[in-house]
Amino acid sequence: MNDSRNIILIGMPGAGKSTIGVLLAKALGMDFIDTDIIIQQRTGRLLQDIIDNDGIDAFLAVEETVLCSLELTNSVIATGGSAVYSDKAMTALKRGGKAVYISLPYEEVEKRITNITTRGIVLRSGNTLRDAYNERVPLYEKYSDITIDCSGRDIESSMRELVAKL
Repeated sequence: MNDSRNIILIGMPGAGKSTIGVLLAKALGMDFIDTDIIIQQRTGRLLQDIIDNDGIDAFLAVEETVLCSLELTNSVIATGGSAVYSDKAMTALKRGGKAVYISLPYEEVEKRITNITTRGIVLRSGNTLRDAYNERVPLYEKYSDITIDCSGRDIESSMRELVAKL
């Protein structure tokens, strides 16, 4: 793999992007970036605060601006689950590397997400987590270069498969 290329992790909240990302960065000698944390650093606010007080569209605009402004090399990048709503952001990210979809069935996502109201998850008014899942899966599939099915697997085996595919 080209040393300067990035690995962009996409998938639902709770899929394990940040956890796998840290381990992957350690295993491959790369930097690790969590875009949700970058958004919080740049805005000085929690994701949930932006969503609650400015609205989802404002949050998505901030997310897109931040993702498009990243100039990273040799990095594993864990994106927020909503990153795929922006074609512009995904195109910018993918210019620098490969996108890996960390795939989980809905039931496992639901089990893993217990703090939905404080986690900064983009859910339109009246939408359920299931609605968001159904809306996003086709986008994850559209943007991914590699898909890792993490269903019923531990992080280590998912990571080994990912390293092998890279």
